Amino acid sequence: MNAALVQRLDWSLLDAEARSRALRRPTRARSAETASTVAGILARVRAGGDAALAEFQRRFDGIDTGSWRVDAEELDAAHAAVPAAVRQAMAEAMSRIEAFHRAGMAADYAVQTAPGVLCERVARPIPRVGLYVPAGTAPLPSTALMLGVPARLAGCADTVLCTPPRKDGSADPAVLLAARMTGVSRIFKLGGAQAIAAMAFGTESVPRCDKLFGPGNRYVTEAKQQVAQSGTVAIDMPAGPSEVLVVADAGANAAFVAADLLSQAEHGPDSQVVLLSDSGELLSRVESALAQQLDALPRADTARAALAGSRLILVETLETAFAISNAYAPEHLILALREPRRWLGRVEAAGSVFLGDYTPEALGDYCSGTNHVLPTNGAARACSGLGVASFQNFISVQSATAEGIAGIGPSAVVLARAEGLEAHANAVDLRLACLQSTEVAA
Repeated sequence: MNAALVQRLDWSLLDAEARSRALRRPTRARSAETASTVAGILARVRAGGDAALAEFQRRFDGIDTGSWRVDAEELDAAHAAVPAAVRQAMAEAMSRIEAFHRAGMAADYAVQTAPGVLCERVARPIPRVGLYVPAGTAPLPSTALMLGVPARLAGCADTVLCTPPRKDGSADPAVLLAARMTGVSRIFKLGGAQAIAAMAFGTESVPRCDKLFGPGNRYVTEAKQQVAQSGTVAIDMPAGPSEVLVVADAGANAAFVAADLLSQAEHGPDSQVVLLSDSGELLSRVESALAQQLDALPRADTARAALAGSRLILVETLETAFAISNAYAPEHLILALREPRRWLGRVEAAGSVFLGDYTPEALGDYCSGTNHVLPTNGAARACSGLGVASFQNFISVQSATAEGIAGIGPSAVVLARAEGLEAHANAVDLRLACLQSTEVAA
């Protein structure tokens, strides 16, 4: 394989700067340009509403539909347009996604922290959520399932979904069917940063949402971050161009590893794949397998562009591989190791982990049950993948009886005065004094 396809590095020969460059995401170099472009789109939609959306639809999609709302007729037609085998696979996937997410739902709880003092936490659904389902280079009905199922389990009353239109102005039928299966019916044929702007600010036709969800390209990700930073709307996480890091030992199946790398590379030219191994021979076999499999892919050009920004890295030990992985904090982490579970404890930062030779990342993308909306670009150091809790607010509740405030009130008074907040102290002192006077009178 020539160097133009994928870069191969020996970690032990790199200095600190070279190591930093080796793990740099390809989108970083274009971040300033992307931020400026997105800021202009957001400002235009905020000021112009539907007129701005029409302008961007003509400019970016090359169509002029005049309306973005998917009507009942198009929703009904979607069911017939999707092959029965695909419908069945979607139904099976949805059942597993629901089973996994339902099992992880947080229950309300109450704790008596002192006699007469009850503290609780209760969950409430976010009223209106906005879901973004990419369809730029490939429609992703699986993402509609990943977003719609936890939103329904959370009990969100109003769910809005945006997905880019096709060249004929219609939405992808499989995306529409997946949305309908999860209970979403308010769907708009809008894509890119302008769709994020519409759901964040609201327009004449698109309602303003309380929180936005979903992955996307660098423009979508930048738009989500900008509207969140402005305080306009909350977002789930930075979920941008897809990425995978594989840690493989000498016993790994090179064809499997190459297939996993290509499965992420075909997402888009901004995707990045990284392979770490302590076996130079394994890296060579993966190189050969990549070249062989790439030629057979319909999206070979896209995958080839992604591989140009990707890395195959030789490390001296697997311990070093995990240190690198934790610093990189990948969206997807595949452990192609002989005893993968034994190494799981070393994973400190990753969106989702796939253990062993027979757990390809593609299972998580579609039907294992875990969510494929995951933090990218290193955000896995502090962010988690999507779950039902992402669509909920958690409210703490407390109640104190007379016995309760008598028992813990003096501590509150001491702490309030230690902080110089006399009004806080007084709010408690008044009640304590009232109780004392009542006891004296009795």
